[in-house]
Amino acid sequence: MQLLIGTILMIAATLLVLTVVLNPQPDVPSERRRPYKDESVSSLSRLAGSSTDAVNRYLSRNSLKLFKRESLENAGLKHRQADFLILVLSASLASAVLGFLVGGFPGAVVLFLLTPVGARIMVTQKAGKRRAKFDTQLGDTLQLLTGSLRAGHSILRAIDAAAVESAAPTSEEMRRVVTETSLGKDLLSSLNDTATRMRNEDFMWIAQAIQINREVGGNLAEVLDQVNETIRERSEIKGQIKSLAAEGKFSAYILMAMPFCIVAMLLLISPGYMTPLFSSPLGWTMIGVSAVLMTIGGLWMRKIIDLKF
Repeated sequence: MQLLIGTILMIAATLLVLTVVLNPQPDVPSERRRPYKDESVSSLSRLAGSSTDAVNRYLSRNSLKLFKRESLENAGLKHRQADFLILVLSASLASAVLGFLVGGFPGAVVLFLLTPVGARIMVTQKAGKRRAKFDTQLGDTLQLLTGSLRAGHSILRAIDAAAVESAAPTSEEMRRVVTETSLGKDLLSSLNDTATRMRNEDFMWIAQAIQINREVGGNLAEVLDQVNETIRERSEIKGQIKSLAAEGKFSAYILMAMPFCIVAMLLLISPGYMTPLFSSPLGWTMIGVSAVLMTIGGLWMRKIIDLKF
């Protein structure tokens, strides 16, 4: 009976995930996109649409801190907040079914709670990679801007050209700046928001250079060339620091992984040797103290090798 119930729940979760992935809801309502009502929508699609609408209404009344819309945008995900939340809930349900089949009710609870945490970590990592890629493309972006300015274009037209010719995520951010400016937002405010969103100090310098040029005048192309040269020198220093700190990072990884590897080896070679550690209060106390000391040591080593300049 447990296997039958688990199989039914697994099929339901899979169908829900496929419905959301294969039939994403557009940002523009269908009644504004079509002059007629489409009657050929399946019941499963209507169920997914009603679920998305219900989640949207909930999110409009409450602020969800786990998956904010800004976090999804920074990670470069094209899903709406409600769609992504339904995907996470569906994945949590599927993970719970799998955990129930493997480890019973405790396994289902653990996997159900760990799936949103894993999704949050995935979003954070994608946002970090996107910001790092934006930082590496900044020198080429400045060259495109200075080239367009020397050709006689305005700064907004130069940003538009950079949006067309650059690769993602620079193209996406530059296109967003152009769109916000076209809708009436101040250019400098939009550039500052981009620098804050990408957590990029170098791009903040570019926004400040454009602001100073607007106030005092001068050749903006030459100013951006100087900023570009400074950014390239900083990038070289940053690369040297990363290469010098790589040995320390590798040593930290080895030291953090060594206790786990030794315990795993002893469990494989002589399982009875480690039994007192997991079966006595003194052993659990030693494990807790070791976990605290390893956490302190890991944070200490991270602080040492994480150089700021």
